[in-house]
Amino acid sequence: MWYFVWILGLGVACMFAILNALWYERQHQRKQEICNPNNEVRN
Repeated sequence: MWYFVWILGLGVACMFAILNALWYERQHQRKQEICNPNNEVRN
């Protein structure tokens, strides 16, 4: 059953990496909004 726990751990690690990347993008976007409150941030 070690393989089941290994797969779950791998999934949790991937989910953590994705959430971390989304959080980092949002923080970067917030900093741009604070520095330029009148300008719209466009992707």
